[in-house]
Amino acid sequence: MASSHLDDDFKGRFDPRVWRKLLSYLRSCRGAVVRIAIGGAAIAIIEALLPILVGQLLDEAHQNGFAGNLLPLASIYIVLFILFASCVWLFIRAAGDVATGVGYALRRDCFKKLQELSFSYFDARPVGWLTSRLTSDCGRISGTLPWVILDLVWGSLMILGTSVAMLYINPRLAGYVFWTVPLLIVASLMMQRLMLHSGRQARRTNSAMTASFNEELLGVRTTKALVREEKNLAEFQQLSTQMNTWMLRNAVQNAVYLPMIMTIAAAAAGLALWKGGALAGQDMTPGRLVAFLQFATLFAQPIQELSQRFADVLNASTAAERVVSLLETKPEIEDGPGVIAAMERQRVSPRPGAAIDGGSPRIRELRFEGVTFWYKPNVTVLRDFDLVVHEGQTVALVGATGGGKSTIVSLVARFYEPREGRILFDGVEYRDRSLHWLQSNLGVIQQVPHLFSGTIRDNIRYGKLDATDAEVESAARRVNAHGFVCELEKGYNFDVGECGEKLSTGQRQLIALARAVLRDPQIFIMDEATSSVDTSTERLIQGGIEEVLRDRIAFVIAHRLSTIRRADIILVIDGGRVVERGTHRQLLALRGRYFELYTNQYAVEREAQLFGAPSELTESSSPA
Repeated sequence: MASSHLDDDFKGRFDPRVWRKLLSYLRSCRGAVVRIAIGGAAIAIIEALLPILVGQLLDEAHQNGFAGNLLPLASIYIVLFILFASCVWLFIRAAGDVATGVGYALRRDCFKKLQELSFSYFDARPVGWLTSRLTSDCGRISGTLPWVILDLVWGSLMILGTSVAMLYINPRLAGYVFWTVPLLIVASLMMQRLMLHSGRQARRTNSAMTASFNEELLGVRTTKALVREEKNLAEFQQLSTQMNTWMLRNAVQNAVYLPMIMTIAAAAAGLALWKGGALAGQDMTPGRLVAFLQFATLFAQPIQELSQRFADVLNASTAAERVVSLLETKPEIEDGPGVIAAMERQRVSPRPGAAIDGGSPRIRELRFEGVTFWYKPNVTVLRDFDLVVHEGQTVALVGATGGGKSTIVSLVARFYEPREGRILFDGVEYRDRSLHWLQSNLGVIQQVPHLFSGTIRDNIRYGKLDATDAEVESAARRVNAHGFVCELEKGYNFDVGECGEKLSTGQRQLIALARAVLRDPQIFIMDEATSSVDTSTERLIQGGIEEVLRDRIAFVIAHRLSTIRRADIILVIDGGRVVERGTHRQLLALRGRYFELYTNQYAVEREAQLFGAPSELTESSSPA
């Protein structure tokens, strides 16, 4: 089950800086923001005028009866109500535009940031946690901002207008209303911390639930095979119970907060009515008293609305904090200032033959010099590693699980960088070259192939988006995938389904290989790339791969040692160090660790062949 306790969760008080960051997204929809502001201001002005008209109507009727001049005042009242309805339509339409625009921009930037972040970021965060940032969190923010803008404009003007009107009508009565303001501030501060804490806990638990739900969907076959349905349900129910507890607590706090504000405001209006009633007929006409009471009620209304918006902001603050945390995350691995400056110079003044990385058109040599690496402090996984590989050479890495094989190829691909030592391409430290240049020259084939939803043709073309159909099919032929593709119902237009679920694991691997071949990289990395195919298919693939690797640098993490006998350099890795190095023949002659691994595996494979064991048994006997 995914953990929800991540290091970038905010734990302090409400942070206005977070919302200031998000307000910058309003620039993309300035017109709609202006319409919201205009609508809110117009509504505030109209609502402030209506009590005055009501008071004049009452005084006119009290003095002259229905024979008085009521028609002009009634006509103005009707016109104002029509304008009021028009302004409401204006700001609702504009609020929808702002919510859509902000949501779009936030999701775009969050997705862009996820593309830029280093592998280490994804190592610590489950997919469901990240999905929640782009969906529910962005939706919560975009749904809150428009109404906050509206109520800030409308509420501020309403409070100002009603205050001036009440002071003009009767300053003494206005003082009875204004005494509620300190109480409202104290009540808001008291509830802020409680609501913010419960809101954060609810959002954190929701992220854990999303992550858990995503994992269960992806691992449903494993769940069924291990009969873990009841255990998984119990774990999910525990998260669901926590979510229910925190959401209920937050809802209760909201339910207490708003009535508290309304009660204080109603007490002020009641006091004004009590004191104002004693003044009626003395220095206040009935119309002025009614107008004052309406202003007293209107004075409380924006305070209530602003309190509601404040509660909404508090509830959305956790979502805002998480989204801003993602947007402000710096990639652990990125181009340095010198590389960025060189790229900009090349962009402004292109020079033929001068690559922005400062290297040659082809990679002739790759060199490790004293490379040491650790994922966590005090847990070193690679120590003082030295290696020189030339163009056209293949390096095979073998050894026990956790020995450092995958770390080496991850360092080559610059998914991570050395903690100590250097990696050089043609004598240039690879931190002095652009990430785009290096990773554009890589072809990485993972042990577990990943395909995207779409056709086989689309998945192969993913390696080179402008490739023609002929190039796609040529790449498939080179890795011997063309045969099985043609046997499918729609051939290259066959829909592979989500993550390639409609294909076997071996077929997915062949498509992934074709995709890498189409990319035509200078460096190939194969992380047990043929471990998911049977022995006969593997031999077909090997022929195609050997042709592809002829003039390139290649790193192969071996699953079956029989597949690396032709490697130029074989490294036996154990505990982050190279314990044996040489060719296949040289290592067999040493009769050491490699000899032991090879002979043990050969004996198992021979036994499987003699007794007719299925190929899956052969594949499972891996020394690495």
